[in-house]
Amino acid sequence: MEHKKTYYFAPMEGITTWNYRLAHAKVYGPLSKYFIPFLEPHEKRDFKTRELKEILPEHNEGIYAVPQILTNRADGFLRLARALKSFGYEEINLNLGCPSRTVAAKGKGSGFLEKPGELDHFLEEIFAGTDLKISIKTRIGKDRPEEFERLLEIYNKYPLEELIVHPRLQTDHYKGEPRRQVYQEARAKSQNPLCYNGDLFTRQHIKAFFEQFPKEDCLMIGRGLLMDPGLLCEDNSREKFREFHECLLAAYVEQDLGDTNVLFKMKELWAYQIHQFPGREKDAKKLRKVQRLSEYMQVVEELLSSDGSA
Repeated sequence: MEHKKTYYFAPMEGITTWNYRLAHAKVYGPLSKYFIPFLEPHEKRDFKTRELKEILPEHNEGIYAVPQILTNRADGFLRLARALKSFGYEEINLNLGCPSRTVAAKGKGSGFLEKPGELDHFLEEIFAGTDLKISIKTRIGKDRPEEFERLLEIYNKYPLEELIVHPRLQTDHYKGEPRRQVYQEARAKSQNPLCYNGDLFTRQHIKAFFEQFPKEDCLMIGRGLLMDPGLLCEDNSREKFREFHECLLAAYVEQDLGDTNVLFKMKELWAYQIHQFPGREKDAKKLRKVQRLSEYMQVVEELLSSDGSA
């Protein structure tokens, strides 16, 4: 990219696994930060087996990984913070952005934003209870953009490592355009460093964003990087993507997950990656239907060997 900027990989539950993060960093060069999909406090143990695999230092070697926590209970947040600190983590991220209805209905993620008083008290407790760096990923409110003014006043009371803003409401989910005018207001009033997140799918989108916000220096990208893992890499060739695909597939096979689970993970990625191959919808359907790894590899090879046309 022509801009010398800071880029983060957004967390995507079940998709940006430790295998994915390491493969991406190895093939395309590490981004500044990789955010680990959210962890939730549990009553009887710190981490489930699946979660432990995600946060083990050896599974994040060579990258700056930031665990994300989803909760509205300060005691649970602080318990996880202590456990993560024991693994050597220096920074944790609070998820106030998840728009899932089931999450929001429990007052977590972006659902927490409709209770600013409780959120303020929560932040007061967690900042008093840990010396780890705390960043926040937030939406701009639950139902109305006007909610963000109050939320930003609260965020400004605390020494955030950074505030990552996805300028949509919880009720927007991922529909409509991000409300960048609200992000513009945040840039003018935030006392903390800012990072933008939302609908940056192509190099053209990124270029247009920097034209609108020329002083911005930090972006978090999620779906755009899933569609095109080499989005931020100078060498974004088909062969580079082949190398990434082979690296990730080999990592999942090595985990001895069984063909069914490996196929599930790879098929889930192709829901995004197929965007690199316009006009190949028939291959996308074939990928969804394959039941054996050998069949999968055959379809992928056809895709990777294509000239990009239908």
